[in-house]
Amino acid sequence: MSATLPTARSWRLLVFVLLAVAGLLYVKWMPYYHRAFVAASQHAIGHSILVGDAASAPAPSWNAALGYALAYGKAIWQAMVLGLLLGSGIQALLPTDWVQRVLGRRGFGSVLAGGLLAVPGMMCTCCAAPVVVGLREHRASPGAAVAFWLGNTVLNPATLVFTGFVLGWHWTALRVLLGVPMVFGLGHMANRMAGPGELAPTDAWVASEAEPRSVIDVFRRWAQIFGRMALRLIPEYVVIVLLLGAVRAWMFPHVDPAIGDQWFWIVALALAGTLFVIPTAGEVPIVQAMLALGLGGGPAAALLLTLPPVSLPSLAMLGRSFPWRVLVALALAVVGFGVLGGWLAVLLGLR
Repeated sequence: MSATLPTARSWRLLVFVLLAVAGLLYVKWMPYYHRAFVAASQHAIGHSILVGDAASAPAPSWNAALGYALAYGKAIWQAMVLGLLLGSGIQALLPTDWVQRVLGRRGFGSVLAGGLLAVPGMMCTCCAAPVVVGLREHRASPGAAVAFWLGNTVLNPATLVFTGFVLGWHWTALRVLLGVPMVFGLGHMANRMAGPGELAPTDAWVASEAEPRSVIDVFRRWAQIFGRMALRLIPEYVVIVLLLGAVRAWMFPHVDPAIGDQWFWIVALALAGTLFVIPTAGEVPIVQAMLALGLGGGPAAALLLTLPPVSLPSLAMLGRSFPWRVLVALALAVVGFGVLGGWLAVLLGLR
């Protein structure tokens, strides 16, 4: 019997690794590899998802909500399915002690590991959220899970390359300069804020039980966790995306040169960028379009730094995985990084 368990664990690990590699290769790595050549040759990767070809977002309406939700859903649905498969797969395929050993400690080492493991993921904040749920259910520390969550977007190598080719490499440098302390600093902050009883979420998706041994039991458990996770996360996610799509004209102003580098707009757009939801690398064409319309470097930098890391839908999706005071602190800290980035862009004269 003792020789059977390691063997069962080994094939489950193999299944998870194959899923992660094949899924990311199909959904992320190959499409972004080809898009990098488009960015290098055309200095663009598409239209702004906020406004398309228009100068401003449509007025709040059901059509505005549905139009944005459909455009956003088309861009992210494959990554969302992969995120749900990986998040449920962590719980069904990986032993808890493995996750705890790498990501379960309160020290900075687990935060560093979480951030580095995020780099090949390259998911948007909402598609990474189910994976973070799975990590937390398997006793990853708050700091490691936060670093993984933020690292998927902020340290996304494809987005950094797109930013350089489309906006200029000085914008990439600014993002890295503030992105690294954002990922690892806020991960460390999450560990410090969490109390002794908050290393793991209090509302577990799956009650503790003996590890399944047979192939049928493993895949049955995986399907059950996937279904529960999808039913819990997707409805609220869709509702919030529709709401944000409807009111995006209120969150993002009609851009003209009069906005310039006013501090009001740096703060306002840092807040709007933190709450709004976009697909992976969607901030690049958004900032490009706004700069072309006359937006100053300060507000543009605030958007570049705050649009990717968190959003209102992703914060809601993780409401059972972290204490709300941690999530609120993270959101406010992201706003602060956006304001700091805007100040640096003004100081350095970035355009």
